[in-house]
Amino acid sequence: MKKIPARTWQSITIGLIIVGVLTLALSGLLGQFIGKAINPLVSVQAWFSSRVQAVVEFFTVPRDVASLRQENAVLKNEVSQLQSELLQVKQQLTETDILYALLDYARTRPENKYVAASVIGRDPSPFLNYIIIDHGSDDGVLKGMPVVTQQGLVGRVAAVTASAARIQLITDPGSIINIRLEEAKTEAQVTGSVTGDISLEMVNPSVNLVQGDLILTSGLGGSFPPDILIGQLISPQLEENALFQRATVQPVVDFVNLRAVLIITNFKPVDYSPLIPD
Repeated sequence: MKKIPARTWQSITIGLIIVGVLTLALSGLLGQFIGKAINPLVSVQAWFSSRVQAVVEFFTVPRDVASLRQENAVLKNEVSQLQSELLQVKQQLTETDILYALLDYARTRPENKYVAASVIGRDPSPFLNYIIIDHGSDDGVLKGMPVVTQQGLVGRVAAVTASAARIQLITDPGSIINIRLEEAKTEAQVTGSVTGDISLEMVNPSVNLVQGDLILTSGLGGSFPPDILIGQLISPQLEENALFQRATVQPVVDFVNLRAVLIITNFKPVDYSPLIPD
């Protein structure tokens, strides 16, 4: 009997292995066997990968946080700058609107000459109501000149320097203005107060005061031109046995947000104090 060569046995063995692998593959058992064999390797690889990722994050995250903080600070500065620019634009628009309104008012009263001025200060005393404007005698502003806005009467010039002036508001306790009531067709006076409220005084009890009636300067006394709007009458009061009626006045000028005014420069107040008997 002839001896089979070793090479032949190798070929037969390889062939059987190939046939077995094909058989396992066709039956689906090969995939399960490979999966079970590889699972430990996959677990080892996952564990190693997580540890490497942790080491990378340990060295890189602090740098990322610092970078994010720096970017955040830059963004905050940009937002702050944009907000500041937005406020400036809004302020410029507001000032432009005010100037246009004052210009429109001046056009409706061409008989008067005006000097426009900005409000640059207020009297710190809680008992006085004055404002400071940035125009003075160098600009033709003189003591006693009326001061208005497009809304109505503000007050009059109380003191002047070369480049500034002090304005007594109609809400000041020392302010007394001769007025007329549009609907009631009568004349009276409005006075300021320490609280900044304006009151209607010296109204005959027989006059029918109507809430909402317009109050305008009468021109009497020579301190103000006639027909400048002051406000509206609210809360009429007639106390028993009183010689005159009283009422609260709602001014049309927003004194809290007053930012620009017009001075009527061609009006000269009449000083009639020498005519008053001693």
